[in-house]
Amino acid sequence: MPPRRKLSDLDRGRTIGWLQDGVAARQVVQRLAVAPSVIIRLKQRFHATGRVQERQRSGRPRVTTQREDRFIQRQAMQQRMATANNIRQRLQATTNTVVSGQTIRNRLHNFGLRARRPVRGTTLTANHRAARRGWCTQHVRWQRQRCMGSGVVYR
Repeated sequence: MPPRRKLSDLDRGRTIGWLQDGVAARQVVQRLAVAPSVIIRLKQRFHATGRVQERQRSGRPRVTTQREDRFIQRQAMQQRMATANNIRQRLQATTNTVVSGQTIRNRLHNFGLRARRPVRGTTLTANHRAARRGWCTQHVRWQRQRCMGSGVVYR
């Protein structure tokens, strides 16, 4: 299993406590199963700012939490024919989180779930049906040998 790249708030606090108590950085790396660079950057950030929280990131903050994302995924898996708007309404009723249908589609896309529609054949008109029926009645007595001899292969 590859080492983790991020630490939880609890683990960040533990790390600083261990480092201040004299535990070697290598031991902290082994205890938390993270890359050494994670511990080094955390230690540098704590000495520079006195904080262990992650920095503010650019970009729009996510509207849904990880728990709500799992809820969206579970709804889509349980009810395969549910639309994004149906899932959006259930999410709003359950968690009181207001999101757009596009957000739901984006989350489902991130989980590898794609929209599927059943394929529907072309609608046959009355003339089409009559022509097919006529062809069938003309060829009802065809035998397999005759079809094979004419070069037409039926299986």
